[in-house]
Amino acid sequence: MRYVAVIGLGNFGSTVARELTDRGAKVIAIDKNRERVEAIKESVSYAVALDSIEQSALRSVGIQDVDIAVVCIGDDVEANLLSTLLLKKIGVKKIWARAISPLQQEILKTLEVDEIVSLEEEVGRLVARSLVSPGIKKHIALSRDHSIVEITVPQLLVGKTIREANTREKYRINIAALKKKTPSIDGRGERIFSETIDVAPSPDTTLEAEDVLLVVGTEDNIRKFTER
Repeated sequence: MRYVAVIGLGNFGSTVARELTDRGAKVIAIDKNRERVEAIKESVSYAVALDSIEQSALRSVGIQDVDIAVVCIGDDVEANLLSTLLLKKIGVKKIWARAISPLQQEILKTLEVDEIVSLEEEVGRLVARSLVSPGIKKHIALSRDHSIVEITVPQLLVGKTIREANTREKYRINIAALKKKTPSIDGRGERIFSETIDVAPSPDTTLEAEDVLLVVGTEDNIRKFTER
């Protein structure tokens, strides 16, 4: 079981803390705002109100023993950076930190944190991608250049098999999974659809208009594919 500290319990931090707990992690949630701590205490392993820029306060809750600390403080850039610096000084094994500006990202890089989370930058990219490629439903960045995305089957490929689509050769992208909607009749005689996911689908699977592809590739190649 991973032991994770989440520092800063705004909307982002609270969501991270709850999701980690739901996925089996032991979570200590930290914020200097007592109302935020009270709101989440039943959803995590332990919640405590303290000022994360005070080294003695962090040590008092055993912050040095966590496997990873996630600094989710948003608007208070000074508190974000000072908290991160203290975690480094205390010797926390791994640190992720949120950044809300390019300058803050550069400072966090100099502190050598393990991962920098830039929500504003990622959301901006997602909005831009959605505007340019409306077929994209979800987008997850795997690296600066590579992503996995959910995309509706382009009209050009409807009725073709995955083998005939030949996306690996033509577009240099891989179809990792396929979501299909299967129709059925409920107890009231009404038509409903259930979604099934076929991981590593057969090359002979026929693509239908309502299908959703999970494709992996570079940003450029995915863009070229969606434009077709």
